[in-house]
Amino acid sequence: MRRLITGLTVSLLLLVNTLALIGPMMLIAVFKLILPGRRLTDACSFGVMWIAETWAEIDKWIFTTFTPTRWDIRGAANLRRDTSYLIVSNHQSWVDIPALIQVFNRRAPFFKFFLKKELVWVPFLGLAWWALEYPFMKRYSKTYLAKYPEKKGQDLLITRQACEKFKRSPVTVVNYLEGTRFTPAKHDRQQSPYRYLLKPKAGGVAFVLAALGEQLDALLDVTVYYPGGRVPGFWELASGQVETVVVDIRTHTLDPALWAGNYEDDPQFRQFVQDWVSNLWAEKDARLAALREEFGDTPFAGCAVRTGSGL
Repeated sequence: MRRLITGLTVSLLLLVNTLALIGPMMLIAVFKLILPGRRLTDACSFGVMWIAETWAEIDKWIFTTFTPTRWDIRGAANLRRDTSYLIVSNHQSWVDIPALIQVFNRRAPFFKFFLKKELVWVPFLGLAWWALEYPFMKRYSKTYLAKYPEKKGQDLLITRQACEKFKRSPVTVVNYLEGTRFTPAKHDRQQSPYRYLLKPKAGGVAFVLAALGEQLDALLDVTVYYPGGRVPGFWELASGQVETVVVDIRTHTLDPALWAGNYEDDPQFRQFVQDWVSNLWAEKDARLAALREEFGDTPFAGCAVRTGSGL
């Protein structure tokens, strides 16, 4: 009964927080759409970002006040709001998002995700994402480019143009390299070479680096771990059933060579980026193994290390 009451209370408060702030955000987003001049639109952007950060901060307070979850945050001491970051993280659960909010909200620029261009037309959310300056990317398939070779390179050009506004303010871009949530079944289907991770997709991060590389100051390698051997969902977190969430952050400088070539057309450069991602993921896999040992969790059954790049 206690868990039920806690879960319902937290869920209701999260809903009220969202409903209370979505209206002002939409209003400012409309003003941003119709007001002329960069100064006015920048002011609207600041207003929308402030509302988003306030929403996230209230969510943090709700979880901290009404649930017993301990957020074990490591490596966040030197985060800054006046610099730009690329975050790469493993992905296991819906709880990964509140974990990022707990760590980065108002410690770093409000994080953004690359979205497909078509999502700008999603009712309400598309306007909110646009107002929050989420970069909408245009990707052409290989089949389309074979039919219209003159469009080659246009997807990256469009995305770079969408990211031009980031030159005026710091940004944190989040990229989940696995592309989907980890499950043992997916791990086995992939024959992943990593014990506790799915195969990373180097192409996605290569696209982000090509579009934004010069504007990014550091890489934040984030590893989220849930002690106890069970990955929780939203209800487990909301109802107070999650004892500890570990968020381990490693900061790395970004080598300009990572965006100095053409990932799709240059095999040597593509292999360079894939090797970089593979090494990053091997270190993260070792970190997850160390965290399992630290908390006394048994190794994940069936996750023997396999050979191969996994990319």
